[in-house]
Amino acid sequence: MDSSKPNQPAPGEFYLLMPDTTRRGRGHGVEIENEDALLTPPRLITRPEKGGFPHLAQRPRLFLDPKLGDPPQDLEGGMSGYWLVSRRLKKTFTEIDPDAFEFVECDYLLPDGTEGPTYYLCEVARELDAVDEEASKFRVIVDEGYPGGKFYDLRGGASLAFKREVVGGSHVFRSPYSGDLAYCDRMFRDAIRDAGIGSDKETRGLRFKDAFRI
Repeated sequence: MDSSKPNQPAPGEFYLLMPDTTRRGRGHGVEIENEDALLTPPRLITRPEKGGFPHLAQRPRLFLDPKLGDPPQDLEGGMSGYWLVSRRLKKTFTEIDPDAFEFVECDYLLPDGTEGPTYYLCEVARELDAVDEEASKFRVIVDEGYPGGKFYDLRGGASLAFKREVVGGSHVFRSPYSGDLAYCDRMFRDAIRDAGIGSDKETRGLRFKDAFRI
């Protein structure tokens, strides 16, 4: 390891944590039935530009339309800017890293009108400027149009190193310059798997991509 760059990327140390959009099937058929009532104009989605949860005039109300897709897995993305997570995944998230997330409980109706299992809108609330740009390999786009004036472009392959002194005891976090991407460490990934949520063959909606080689 180059002693001048102590935060060299290491295989299996950090991961991108994201909804698994590569799985087979139709995807989920859940919609936020009262989304219009949750918006803060002029935003077209519920999530504010700077993240977090705004004051919600109503409790989010989910509806499963079997014509659109299947019941949700433990993690789904694209819910008005948020993740949708199951009760057991929320429990696991908060057991591993309770300060990393924010949640809003939803009402959820099934097609026959009965109440469905408990789901939550979820946001990774912790933001750390923890990516070591000098030790990483990716393209940095400098433009005043991005928050903080730059953006980490990981397209075409990348290898991310992290400032371990900044990460500290955190297991999940976002970067100010990576948009909606979330990162996690190996301990978090293994704890999710140890809780019986997902595997390499059946992800249950969670995809972990090694930040060493994207």
